[in-house]
Amino acid sequence: MLAQGIAHHTVHLHPTQHAGYFPGACPVHLVVHFREDDGLLLGAQAVGTDGVDKRIDVLATALRNRMTVADLIDLDLAYSPPYGNAKDPVTMAGLIGNNVLTGTVRLWYPWQVDDVMASSLVLDTRSPAEFASGHLPGALNIAHTELRRRIDEVREVAAGRPVRVMCASGMRSYLAHRVLTENGLDSATLSGGILTLRAFLDGTDVLHDTDSIHTSGRLQ
Repeated sequence: MLAQGIAHHTVHLHPTQHAGYFPGACPVHLVVHFREDDGLLLGAQAVGTDGVDKRIDVLATALRNRMTVADLIDLDLAYSPPYGNAKDPVTMAGLIGNNVLTGTVRLWYPWQVDDVMASSLVLDTRSPAEFASGHLPGALNIAHTELRRRIDEVREVAAGRPVRVMCASGMRSYLAHRVLTENGLDSATLSGGILTLRAFLDGTDVLHDTDSIHTSGRLQ
């Protein structure tokens, strides 16, 4: 698509193939591409141990019928806890994609990580324990549940720089991104979170357990 000059968006997500509380839940790693101007679906890839074929079949049918990413939201797909989620991974892709298309959500991508670390404040919204297991150098760790009361800390550390948010898979960073945007900060959330970042790095991991800014209620 880049070679053909097709302006497009890409979303990454990692939902489970059926209800998470039901035994045997495992992730479906899903990538969906759609045209920038009208959301026309352009392609999709999926990887996982179960439920991948079902999602690709649905997306292949959607592509054949020239559906948009927003059209995925209204697909009434089969649901039962052993076989699917109330919000199927395909539906979730539609919801995320439509948020991107309408400007509700702004994404940054793993291949931008070097530029992001050089020019932005990286805000890691995972728990302190998750953060300690590995994070980007220089990242500020504030759990998403604490962000509203600690927004001034983010402003101080950012010092006018953009804020680029991340978490494990993208959900918590999405919530934090909305809070930051509502408070007037230049924010974007990492598409697919650290799961996508690790896959992109493929053995050249830049995640560390030192050299970070880690606050626990106030700036240290």
